[in-house]
Amino acid sequence: MQINYFQFDGQDETQYSNRLKKFCSEFNLATILNRSGIRKEKGISAKNIFFTLFSLPFLGLDIFHGVVNNNQTPYGKDVVYDFLKSEKFNWRKFCLLLAAKITSLYEELTNKNREKVLIIDDSSLKRPRSKAVELLARIYDHSEKRYFKGFRFLSVCWSDGASTLPLDFAIMSSANPNNQIQGIKKEVDKRSSGYKRRLEAVGKSTELLEPMVKRILNFGIKAEYVLMDSWFAMPSIIKSLRQHIHVICMIKRTPNIHYTFRGRQCSVDDIYRQIKKRPGRAKILASARVEMKYGGQAKIVFVRDRHNKDWLAILTTDIDLPDEEVVRIYGKRWDIEVFFKMCKQHLGLEKGIQSRDFDSQVAHTSIVMARYMFLSLEQRRQDDPRTFGSLFRACCEEMRDLDFMAALKRILELAVDKLRRAGQYAEQIFTAMISEVFGAAIEFFGLNQELCQRS
Repeated sequence: MQINYFQFDGQDETQYSNRLKKFCSEFNLATILNRSGIRKEKGISAKNIFFTLFSLPFLGLDIFHGVVNNNQTPYGKDVVYDFLKSEKFNWRKFCLLLAAKITSLYEELTNKNREKVLIIDDSSLKRPRSKAVELLARIYDHSEKRYFKGFRFLSVCWSDGASTLPLDFAIMSSANPNNQIQGIKKEVDKRSSGYKRRLEAVGKSTELLEPMVKRILNFGIKAEYVLMDSWFAMPSIIKSLRQHIHVICMIKRTPNIHYTFRGRQCSVDDIYRQIKKRPGRAKILASARVEMKYGGQAKIVFVRDRHNKDWLAILTTDIDLPDEEVVRIYGKRWDIEVFFKMCKQHLGLEKGIQSRDFDSQVAHTSIVMARYMFLSLEQRRQDDPRTFGSLFRACCEEMRDLDFMAALKRILELAVDKLRRAGQYAEQIFTAMISEVFGAAIEFFGLNQELCQRS
């Protein structure tokens, strides 16, 4: 991929351009675009349009300043908007193919004992001034306790504790027709990706979770647990996800949901009252094994709430997982909140596009997710020294040799010092013997002879 449509005034901008080009060539984004059906039959190639849109925030530009009001681009805004509006492009497949390649790279840098998790959550996409945007709806914000105009952004991310990658998403309108400000305006082929996205938008988000997780695992992305907050922690959802992966989630304290505990149907509060708590100021108060409503065992871990004198309940379907590990792994759920904040504040998720077309919203969001993957990879390469590859391994090998040789040298020096006190004849015999042993050790351990001589 090449970008020849912007002039870079400084060294930093040129360096960023080179990094973007390296990212696109290393993961072969042109091939991924083609495999996802994101291609054009004539005119400006899809890969050049994609790269132009992909690089805009890193140059401090948006679509208006980077394309519409930029005389350096060989194409106008119509080419860009036609590209974004295509309902045939499978942006979901593009994101999953790219994420699968990056996660395979991360696996080489991650300890096999470290847990990889999927994180499910949603956030708001506010469009307060919009009126004619396709599928625009009144959405209830449970944190602010009020309605807003826009969409809900349902997302699934992957995390290994060091890096986070967005994998899949759905832009949700409202399942209630009374809350839909605008309906489906565009006539699209029912076999197309755009039509399927529109059906998802007017459906229930809870019905999308299992297909999303199943699709992610089928793409070869590995994870041991899926993390959710209490909003998604319904027994039916937990049961459906458990067929594919273990679940760790916060659960609601409500009298309407019951678990089988000691042969009785109990709410979470009832279970907490019946079990013995740990003494003192323990962070983990207690745990209890229960039977789920739709079958299957689970464990509920009760944790002290740091903000008040109350407690929280975390449920896991992995009943053999220690209580401390349940709490530690669930803490990784915060990574998706960082993803939401980064995308909105810096990558133009909410304000980066003002198109009324729903397919444009999907395409723009997919490009934002690709930008976040690029930043995640750059951050990992700067923070993780193992990404320096063979140079790092060579340095580690040399350091191990130096440590071994320094220790051996010190032992021999002490031994020779003892023999000197015993007499010159004993020292000569010992020196000859050590030379033979030392030479055999070099051959046996495969150590660098030049390194040994320096030591």
